[in-house]
Amino acid sequence: MHQRILGRDLRVSAIGLGTMGMSHGYGPNPGDRSGMTAVLRSAVDRGITFFDTAEVYGPYANEELVGQALAPVRDRVVIATKFGFRIENGRSVGLNSRPEHIRAAADGCLKRLGVETLDLFYQHRVDLQVPIEDVAGTVGELVQAGKVRCFGLSEASAQTIRRAHAAHPVTAVQSEYSLWTRDPEPAILPTCAALGIGFVPFSPLGKGFLTGTVDASTPFPASDMRTGMPRFTDRNRAANQVLLDHVATLARARDATPGQVALAWLLAQHPSIVPIPGTRRTARIDENAAATVLPLSADELTDLNELTQRIGVHGNRYNEQQMSLVDT
Repeated sequence: MHQRILGRDLRVSAIGLGTMGMSHGYGPNPGDRSGMTAVLRSAVDRGITFFDTAEVYGPYANEELVGQALAPVRDRVVIATKFGFRIENGRSVGLNSRPEHIRAAADGCLKRLGVETLDLFYQHRVDLQVPIEDVAGTVGELVQAGKVRCFGLSEASAQTIRRAHAAHPVTAVQSEYSLWTRDPEPAILPTCAALGIGFVPFSPLGKGFLTGTVDASTPFPASDMRTGMPRFTDRNRAANQVLLDHVATLARARDATPGQVALAWLLAQHPSIVPIPGTRRTARIDENAAATVLPLSADELTDLNELTQRIGVHGNRYNEQQMSLVDT
């Protein structure tokens, strides 16, 4: 597995593993923790060294799973987690990035992950009630105390990124980015490149759509978060099939899968981009890892770069409530 550098010196595998779906977000959660532990350890065996979790996934259960599963290989991995939601009675009920909450969140994350230092500590969503300078300064204090190694932001605007970075170096910014979600391109990606900040695309496979395993007839259980996303209505999935068909045609020509083409395209955008596709299956980890050795030609990249302009994408990625938490 090739490696890449986020920020100044955070060395990680070129593709990471998003662990959210192992305990949160995609329908009934696996009851077999031993099975998910085996998947996590198989990822390390295949060269994946970058793992993404958050206190709100579960809540809390995902950090506990990741911490226990990766404890035997702690010295070989980088674990990122996130703070910034207020959690009450087992569910998130709004944002909270006040300094005292960040400090308490860090202590909780350290305990659940079973580590002495949080490798990468993201603000999960920008809290407009708290100046970003106060957030960055608080995380900076945690860095000085040895509790945190690196500071990150998630779904932050270019202006917020610059303000945060001026207060304390930002190592990575995480936002949704894929062949059908191109929002970071106009401002966020250039800002990260100019400041030497790594970029970590979540949902790089379009929450499953870009793998070719989801279509208009795919049923989602009520607990699947995609049921509330406009892009995943039956009508919009049917309309977006045209985009997927184009990717699938290229994949067949390259003896690859649509998901591998989608990841290879992301990796080609900038050397400090590290996608974190999620899965519950070792076979998918193998498939995703193979994208790191799938070179796309200049013509193929140009074609994919122009795909959304030429074909279009139907439906917003989030509903109004979800978009209200995105810093724009």
